[in-house]
Amino acid sequence: MSTSTPSRGRLADGLPLSSAAGPYFGEFGGRFVPEALVAALDELDAAFTTAWADPAYRAELAELERTYTGRPSILTEVPRFAAHAGGARVLLKREDLNHTGSHKINNVLGQALLTKRMGKTRVIAETGAGQHGVATATAAALMDLECVVYMGEEDTRRQALNVARMRLLGAEVVPVTTGSRTLKDAINEAMRDWVANVESTHYLLGTVAGPHPFPTMVRELHRVIGVEARAQVLDLVGRLPDVVAACVGGGSNAMGIFHAFLDDEGVRLLGLEAGGDGVETGRHAASITGGAPGVLHGTRSYLLQDEDGQTVESHSISAGLDYPSVGPEHAWLAATGRAEYRPVTDDQAMQAMRLLSRTEGIIPAIESAHALAGALEEGRRLGPDGVVLVNLSGRGDKDVDTAARWFELVDAGDMVEAEDVRTARADEGVHDGPDLPGSAAPAGPGRRDEGVPASGPGSRADRGDAQGPA
Repeated sequence: MSTSTPSRGRLADGLPLSSAAGPYFGEFGGRFVPEALVAALDELDAAFTTAWADPAYRAELAELERTYTGRPSILTEVPRFAAHAGGARVLLKREDLNHTGSHKINNVLGQALLTKRMGKTRVIAETGAGQHGVATATAAALMDLECVVYMGEEDTRRQALNVARMRLLGAEVVPVTTGSRTLKDAINEAMRDWVANVESTHYLLGTVAGPHPFPTMVRELHRVIGVEARAQVLDLVGRLPDVVAACVGGGSNAMGIFHAFLDDEGVRLLGLEAGGDGVETGRHAASITGGAPGVLHGTRSYLLQDEDGQTVESHSISAGLDYPSVGPEHAWLAATGRAEYRPVTDDQAMQAMRLLSRTEGIIPAIESAHALAGALEEGRRLGPDGVVLVNLSGRGDKDVDTAARWFELVDAGDMVEAEDVRTARADEGVHDGPDLPGSAAPAGPGRRDEGVPASGPGSRADRGDAQGPA
C-alpha cells in the first residue's frame, strides 16, 4: 500500500497513480471509526484481499457480470446531442443498460459474494436515489441474504418508485427521519445498525467513501467500467479521448471510469459536482468546489462544513448526489491536480437531461445529466476534433416525476391529485402490497423547499425562478 504524495502523473516513489491502494491517498482516507467496528473492517479487508487474488472469486464475479449484469456495457456515439457540443464527438458508456439500470450493480455483486464468503447472512445498505438500494436488494434476493436499506425520508418521497422496487425484491426499507432526511443521515443509521449487528451483518456501502477498505474495494469493483471504455474508445476512434467526464457525489461511477485513465496524462479527468442553486448561494452539494478537508463517515476528505467545522446540509435536485462529502481518492486527485472538479447547477443538469432525451431518445438519470452538462461545455471548448467520453451512470425512469414537475409536462392539478392519493394511502397504512417485509410508510414525490409551491401564484415557475421542484 502506498501513502505517497504524488505529482500530477506519478506517485512520489515513482509508481503509477493507479497503484495507490489506501488506506491513505495523500492526506485523505484512513479509518476513523468506533472501536467496535475495527475488527469488522479488518475482517473485510482480509476477505477482500484474499478474494481479489483468488481466480475462483474473480471468475464467479465475471460470470455474473456477463450473464446477470449484461457486461460489457456498450459505447454509444450521440451525434445529434454532440451538435450542441461544438461538434466534438461525444461517446456514452452505457452503464444505464446494466441490470437494475445503473453502475451500482457492479459493486453490490462483488460485495454480496464477499458476504457469503464471510459466512454472514444479512446485508444493510444506505441509498440516496435508490439505485444502490435497488441493486443491493437485487443481489440479496439472488444470493438469499436478508436485506435492510436505510433511506432518508426526503429521498423516499423523491424516489418512491425505487422504494417500491426494493420492497418488491423483498428488502426492508427504513425511512430515516433525522437531520436533513437524506443520504448523509441514511449512512449514519446504517453505521449504527452495523455496530449493533456486526457479527451477522455486512454493511454493503455504495460508494468510494467511508473507512478503509471501502474506498479501495468499491473502486476495484467498479474499475471494469473504465477498463472496458478505454478499449472501446481505442477501437472506435483509434486514440484515447481528450476528456473523460462523470458526475460526482460520493464518486463511485466517476472513480470507476477514471481509474483506467489515471496514468494517461494526456486524458483530462473531469468530475461534475452537484452545484444545486449555485455554489455562491450555499444551496449545493459541491464538496470539493465549496468544501474543506474534514472527517465524515469514517474517512478524511473534502467536506461541506461551517466555520466551526460542523457539517452543513447539502442540496441537489439529484438525490444520488445530495451528499456533503466525497470519496477520499477524489479529494486526493483534486488536491494534486490530476482530476478537475466543477459544479453544475440543477438547471444546467435538467436542460442537459432534456436535450439528450429529445436528440437521442435516451432519458438519463439526473445524476448522469450533470456529466452531460459538463460534456457540452468541454465539447464547445474542444471543437470538432475533440472526443469526450461520458459515463452514463444510470437511466432516468426514477426521475421522470421530477422532470415532469420541472418542465411542467403534465397538468399540475393531476399531479397534486395523484400526490393526495398517495398521502391518503400512507395515512391509511396502505402500502405497496400485502405482507411485504419492510413496509415502512410509503411516500409520494416531494421536495426540500416545501414552502414554495410547484405552480400557481407564488410558485418558482410563476416568479420566473430557474429553480424547479425536486
